[in-house]
Amino acid sequence: MRSIYLVIIACLLCLCAFPAQAQQQIEIDIYGPGQQQLNMYTAPVAALSGPAPGQPAEALRQTILDNLGFLPFLAQTESSDVLGGTGLKGVRKKDIDFKRFRLARVDLLLSIGWKPQSGGLGLVELRLFDVFSQRLMLGKGYRIMDQEQVDVVADRFCAEIVDTLAGNGDVFRSRLAFVRQNSTAKNIWTVGVQGRDPKQITRLEGVSMSPAWSWDGRRMAFTYLDERRHRLGLWDRDAGQIKAMVLPGNTLISPVFSPQGQVVLSLDPYGNPDIFTLSDDWTIESPLVRHWGIDISPQFDEKGEKMVFVSSRLGNPHIFVRDMDSGEVERVSFEGTYNTSPTISPDGRFVAYSRRTDDGHRIVVHDLESGASRQITKGPGNDEDPTWAPDGYFLAFSSNRSGTYKLYLTTRNGDTPKQIPTGPGAATAPAWGPPMP
Repeated sequence: MRSIYLVIIACLLCLCAFPAQAQQQIEIDIYGPGQQQLNMYTAPVAALSGPAPGQPAEALRQTILDNLGFLPFLAQTESSDVLGGTGLKGVRKKDIDFKRFRLARVDLLLSIGWKPQSGGLGLVELRLFDVFSQRLMLGKGYRIMDQEQVDVVADRFCAEIVDTLAGNGDVFRSRLAFVRQNSTAKNIWTVGVQGRDPKQITRLEGVSMSPAWSWDGRRMAFTYLDERRHRLGLWDRDAGQIKAMVLPGNTLISPVFSPQGQVVLSLDPYGNPDIFTLSDDWTIESPLVRHWGIDISPQFDEKGEKMVFVSSRLGNPHIFVRDMDSGEVERVSFEGTYNTSPTISPDGRFVAYSRRTDDGHRIVVHDLESGASRQITKGPGNDEDPTWAPDGYFLAFSSNRSGTYKLYLTTRNGDTPKQIPTGPGAATAPAWGPPMP
């Protein structure tokens, strides 16, 4: 993929002084249940100079709107709800009559200014205002050279918006790996959370499954099944190469990377599947978990202090957490008889997993600090394979609620799931990667 050059105009925008009479400003806690929802108005694109903005400017605005539509804490205010017309006299604070937006109960106002330029598509100025205080919360300028950069600018600015409002906009900086099925094989793809820029990673006959990113995003581990046996698949992003290795035992399940960069997976060299770490020369080390039951699906928090996994040691599959320092194992799931596919949030506080209920499989989030568990999806169909975004707030999962398995986005609060476009074929086993450079 060719390099994308964006020139951020560092001195283009400056912070406006906070009005002396304003005693409040927008505060939002997206992380608590029943979070506040802010009303936002995205103004039509205004010409900074020259002719009226054309298709690239309108495409940028629409992509920003599409991106922000994935955020449950933002509601877009319709133009018809704003008194005195939809446009702005200009894009700066001095050009905006904030009173009419306050009357329309708008909390946030986004202005977009566009100036065509030779040798590229144009220069764009993006400003986000707190309507109540009239404070400039965020201002960025970008020079857009071609159509591809329209989406890049939209993603970068939307990430900055979430950074400003909630502290972490990595949902727009990262990618999902997933398994796409066609008539003859299952292969691994990646895609942005908005469904853009899908890329096929494996092109193997047989079944590629259970993708997992390394913590730096440079490698991916997966299980590869051909007609003969299970193999460990490893994709190197920089080299663009895939290796498939045979390891001891008959089954190889759910490989992942530890934060230290080692591959951890479930193998059965001694009979039942147990959880092992691989050394640098791909030999198995002493097991991290060994039990008479089946132990699979390891996952780590970003510090490597906790490992969540599935075990049948109680007769049915349940979720457990191992403290990596002490080796102590704590049970997480206490309801149901079939709990699988655990994923632990990067900060190590929350565990999400799939529980089989009378109505189908549902996603459950467990708080390790409080001990409380909450079912966050309702179906219909089955909801499976949750994976945490880098911010520990968003969750992706696979579901056949539409009749075919597709990927969906929700939050740990259980906000209404939104489908992630992944193209033709069933999409399963999502794995969220780290922010991409």
